[in-house]
Amino acid sequence: MTFMLADIGALALYLLFIWLASAIGAAYLSERKGYGEKAGLASGLLLSVVGLLVWLVVPSKEGSMWRVVGPMPWQREEL
Repeated sequence: MTFMLADIGALALYLLFIWLASAIGAAYLSERKGYGEKAGLASGLLLSVVGLLVWLVVPSKEGSMWRVVGPMPWQREEL
């Protein structure tokens, strides 16, 4: 029985994409919540998807973009 490296290649690539996307998402959320990008990037890389979920429940700081503009900046209210 031979081991083919290509057998796990697609799965490893998908898991890599999920890992990187969660790190990017955690960095974005932590920056918007006022904690800085490095904290979110570190937690996203170390905890993978759990790091992204952690930043969804962490409260935002006063004066952060999350509180000033809102969670979704592209949906602005018209005055």
